[in-house]
Amino acid sequence: MREDLRPYWVKKAYLRFRDWYTGYFLVPECESLGPHATVMKPWFVRISGPNIRIGRNLTAIGERNSPVEIGVWGREPGQGRVEIGDCVLLSPGSRISACDEIVIGDGTMFAHGVYVTDSDWHTLYDRTRRDERVLPVHIGRNVWLGDHATVLKGVTIGENSVVAARAVVTRDVPPNVVVAGNPAKVVKSLDPEQGFTTRMDYFADPEGLARFFDQVDRDVLAGNSLWRWLLSLVYPAGVRR
Repeated sequence: MREDLRPYWVKKAYLRFRDWYTGYFLVPECESLGPHATVMKPWFVRISGPNIRIGRNLTAIGERNSPVEIGVWGREPGQGRVEIGDCVLLSPGSRISACDEIVIGDGTMFAHGVYVTDSDWHTLYDRTRRDERVLPVHIGRNVWLGDHATVLKGVTIGENSVVAARAVVTRDVPPNVVVAGNPAKVVKSLDPEQGFTTRMDYFADPEGLARFFDQVDRDVLAGNSLWRWLLSLVYPAGVRR
């Protein structure tokens, strides 16, 4: 990881611009977006469609080649919905595509490239229309979806469960288990008596957390000069010698 050479005030200006961009371009695309959202590179986050509600303390990380995408394409105008709970993490490449209903519980974590959809979008024999069945997806609290996991139509995943990398979930997953494979099957049980430390715990005091990271930035970036940072932009090798 490269050293951050920005002066403190430059980073603060960038963070203010990032928050402005989120508020100006992304918030109007949502029915609601709760406070304390952290949207990294929000210009690579795409939200479209009606009835998209997102809770508090969202973390979404967009990247140029792996944008975060949340979309509702209902059967009729104004139909379909996505409900995302509090403290959810959407890593680069996360995609949520709803025809009717997708609900994601508090504290759920999407690793890179996770795809969740409640529809096949076309029937097998008539590829000009959708299946008439409504098959919503419900993902419980504190679920961890591994790298490039896929969750398909009609699935309910119980709280605290883990979906392994590259798994394809086609059937309901009980709470407190690990599933893997294609189609995904239970490979391990988790003991809820041990307790879970969740993203809801991490964001229990969002204002205090923001103050903590602000102080870290003040301390870490205190010695950075404007000219050295500008040099790093035009001649990166020069500042590493």
